[in-house]
Amino acid sequence: MVNIKTFGPLAMLLSILALLILFTGGFYVWWNNASPEKTCVSCHEINHAFNSWNASAHREIGCKECHGTALGNGIHSLKEKSRMVLTHVSNNIHSDDIRLSEEQILQTMNRCRNCHQSEYTKWQSGGHSAHYSAIFLNEAQNSREQLNYDCLRCHGMFYEKTISDLVEPLSVAGPWRLKEPGKALQPAIPCMACHQIHSDGEPLPQPDYSEPKNIFYGRKMSEKSIAFYSRHEKTHFTLKNLPEPVILIHGDTVKTPKDPVYRLCVQCHAPSVWHEAGTADDRTPVGVHEGISCRACHEPHSNNQRNSCDKCHPAISNCNLDVKTMNTSYLSPSSPNNIHFVSCRNCHPDQKLR
Repeated sequence: MVNIKTFGPLAMLLSILALLILFTGGFYVWWNNASPEKTCVSCHEINHAFNSWNASAHREIGCKECHGTALGNGIHSLKEKSRMVLTHVSNNIHSDDIRLSEEQILQTMNRCRNCHQSEYTKWQSGGHSAHYSAIFLNEAQNSREQLNYDCLRCHGMFYEKTISDLVEPLSVAGPWRLKEPGKALQPAIPCMACHQIHSDGEPLPQPDYSEPKNIFYGRKMSEKSIAFYSRHEKTHFTLKNLPEPVILIHGDTVKTPKDPVYRLCVQCHAPSVWHEAGTADDRTPVGVHEGISCRACHEPHSNNQRNSCDKCHPAISNCNLDVKTMNTSYLSPSSPNNIHFVSCRNCHPDQKLR
């Protein structure tokens, strides 16, 4: 039997260090692969998030796939996880409702594309992927309307500070600059602005291939993940909890789309306080398109509307014209006839048409 004293103090220290590394590595592997009930949920602060995840369509996806691991982002992740542990053991917690910071939201969003590559790519090509500098340093918009707190309701809804902490000056006279230059290329409208990830839902099953004609009828459409994040309330409101707006045009009530997703769109693409169609950022269809859903023309995520006319219109309209060549904003952005509000009277002003 070899006497351990012959190894000397250095050998003993190295042995202890090797055992410590082996134990730490083994514990790290176990933690990242064990059931959440044995790891994260052992902290009572995570119970609410776990329960909602456990009832969601993502329940077969481990926490680390979206939230990362203690070493997933290098020393930054290690510091963040260590701070969470210290907060827990020090009992410095005033609420069981734990929320992600904007930085954590963006990190999680980048992991969404691991599974939702098509949706992520379409989002990147659409208007909702605009970054902070594109929104808050837009000279045309800033000189027309002064920046204010409400801007963050739709652009930067996860930003933890106020508009005065983000941009200066708060006036219609520039030049404007971001007080936090690091946010310049950060997306101002991330996925979680319209999606509640921990939402009730079932994974979509494969259809019954033995009855191909019934595949259409058996397919379930799920919109439970679609929800509006309220910056003021710091929570998501699902479609069923969003109010159906009252939109007016010349004193008459507009027939608004029955598609529940419209109630989400109008939270940001909203009219003025007088609810008049077409005011402020409102895009509620009126005229010949009254009652048509946003999604009838705009593709989800990318918002692309190219060739959308073909979904409803034949090649030739009642006027014997190709609707895509008519003088509307579909043909040209300089057209006076906005496609959202165009009516028969725009082309037939002498006739008694609405």
